[in-house]
Amino acid sequence: MRHRIAVVGSGPTGLTFARVLHRHDYPVTVLERDPSPEARPPGGTLDLHKGLGQLALDKAGLLADFQALSRPEGQAMRILDTAGTVLRDWRPRPDDLANPEIDRGQLRDLLLGPLDIRWGQGVTRVVPGTRDGVLVHFADGRQETFDLVVGADGAWSRVRPAVSPVTPHYTGVTSVETSLDDVDTRHPDLARLVGDGSMAVYGVNRALVAQRGSGGHVKVYAQFRAPLDWHSNLDLADAEAVRASLLALFDGWAAPVLDLLRHGTAFAHRPLHVLPVSHTWTHVSGVTLLGDAAHLMPPLGAGANLAMLEGAELAESIATGPGPGPVPIPGDLDETVRAFEEQMWARAGRWAKITTAGLERLVSPDPAEALALFDQVQPS
Repeated sequence: MRHRIAVVGSGPTGLTFARVLHRHDYPVTVLERDPSPEARPPGGTLDLHKGLGQLALDKAGLLADFQALSRPEGQAMRILDTAGTVLRDWRPRPDDLANPEIDRGQLRDLLLGPLDIRWGQGVTRVVPGTRDGVLVHFADGRQETFDLVVGADGAWSRVRPAVSPVTPHYTGVTSVETSLDDVDTRHPDLARLVGDGSMAVYGVNRALVAQRGSGGHVKVYAQFRAPLDWHSNLDLADAEAVRASLLALFDGWAAPVLDLLRHGTAFAHRPLHVLPVSHTWTHVSGVTLLGDAAHLMPPLGAGANLAMLEGAELAESIATGPGPGPVPIPGDLDETVRAFEEQMWARAGRWAKITTAGLERLVSPDPAEALALFDQVQPS
């Protein structure tokens, strides 16, 4: 018996889930609200951990392809103080493949592969417990029924209300993102400052982080503690006004560091929200969640990795079933999902505690806390 399965969202989580099912010749419907893969920028770069994101890609049969695309040198990490003095400069060994970086766009294309995505299919509501299964409502008024709907649709999931009333809350930390293109040619001094991987500067309740991608592209994140409405008197669409506001906020920092903001091309406001550390729900037959939809946590390198592995594990358990054959025993889908959720909640809870504590230390009144945290996690 082949169950009717839909996954909502074509980010790394949903696509990993779909690719593992596809590898097992198990049909799956991928529903994505964007009209095409190019509808919006894919974002920066991800470091995929050996026992998490890389394991997920291995389950999808894509590990070798990932290794050919990834940048092991991107694991490099440099910490500066606000005066521009280099405090730490970690560089990976040539054979270190623990957390190589890959551009989100490259990862998306790798995962898309042969998948048939239903683009422009915005889901507005999911209703479990109907006579024919789980009813999915679309933005255009259509409806469709599935045996299992997997919500991999991020922080503001439209699937989550079917299992949980909880919504994300603001952490008190805001991130404003900008970027630089062709940095090696146009801004060679900044290219040297950032290095091959990431560079971070920590001050009192604020930080500047720069992360190199492929092709000379650098993402810059200005992070600071502020009320959610800190920008109430600021037009966020006015790049020069945002730039001036950020430069004032980071006033007194070293000129080369502030050049990351001076040369940024556009700015995107990204306040950091999270779900409760121990977010769980009473199991609902026919609906479950993955990744940020289930356990939104601070973006400290764990979320995407964890979500991809969850997607791979759930897909693998659905496709292989409890018996020796490749086809699940009829009626066991619900129990398979229930068991997966228990495992996911326990592991995600541990990571949520780690990342929540990490954010408190990285954007804190004492910049020494950030340095101490990196000393703990970086290899000696």
